[in-house]
Amino acid sequence: MKAIVYERTGDPTVLQLVDRPVPEPGAGEVLVRMAVAGVNPTDWKARRQWPLPAGWQIPGQDGAGVIEAVGAGVDQGLIGERVWLWEAAWQRPWGTAAEYTLIPARQVVPLGDASFELGACLGIPFLTAHRCLTAGEYLPDSLRPGALSDHTVLVQGGAGAVGNAAIQLAAWADACVIATVSSPEKAQLAAAAGASMVINYREQDVVTEVRKVAPEGVHAIVEVSAARNAATDVQVLHPGGVVCVYADDGGDEVTLPIRPLMVPNARWQFVLVYTLPKAAKAQAVVDVAAAAEQGGIRVGEEAGLPLHRYPLAATAKAHQAVEEATVGKVLISTTG
Repeated sequence: MKAIVYERTGDPTVLQLVDRPVPEPGAGEVLVRMAVAGVNPTDWKARRQWPLPAGWQIPGQDGAGVIEAVGAGVDQGLIGERVWLWEAAWQRPWGTAAEYTLIPARQVVPLGDASFELGACLGIPFLTAHRCLTAGEYLPDSLRPGALSDHTVLVQGGAGAVGNAAIQLAAWADACVIATVSSPEKAQLAAAAGASMVINYREQDVVTEVRKVAPEGVHAIVEVSAARNAATDVQVLHPGGVVCVYADDGGDEVTLPIRPLMVPNARWQFVLVYTLPKAAKAQAVVDVAAAAEQGGIRVGEEAGLPLHRYPLAATAKAHQAVEEATVGKVLISTTG
């Protein structure tokens, strides 16, 4: 099989296309013939700095394909099933940028008739977004149509992959969704994803515009840049509201005023999908799968998530595109 492997950390040039034997699944594992792999920011961050416990690494947390074989203790009936994968390469060498990969059976989810491209987009971004929409004291533990019908959600950075996921999931759960963006082009993407209101923060005052829609404040803020947006977030939170920080774009430290956050019993929640509580992650997988099955999740320009496709041999270019903050979702075709 062909696979992308790196044996040392560094820039995209460490990624090499190699030939390796197709592996055999061990107990509790499945062998997946990959069709499409998704590329996330953590893929290039891992490539640059995360340790290599096995001495080598196939990158890629997310993807979709078909189960080819199963290991001991796994239902043989899964063979031939179309699935999407999540967290394939977290503390494991077998990522999704390969023709085949090994993964624990609990980390594959039926895809049904949905496209492999959709499946490759569902993992890290949507599981992260789910946590951001359920981590607050006054937010539901799970998402479904109607779960957020009485809530207003602010998505800071609505044109990013997690921002897009948060808009789509919140809209599917019937929230009023406000998104901020930095350009008219990104505003169109956020609106296509399902945002009820889109604010260009370079041209409009975010606090003023948010208060027009939510005079009492927003129940949840999905935050990509806490260091830049903290002052704004403090001013637009509903009593008991939560700011869910999933990235450090714009700075790695944030300063918060105590009294303005203490009085409304506000919460700041930091989110890293890999280390989520097991119950929360399991619920996220169930809910994201349901949203995809019900048509609540879409991909492509018409869904506010442009797709950028690369062949397996061009994985280095795919990583570079994500590292350069290409707007949309970068995908790798792992076949042919």
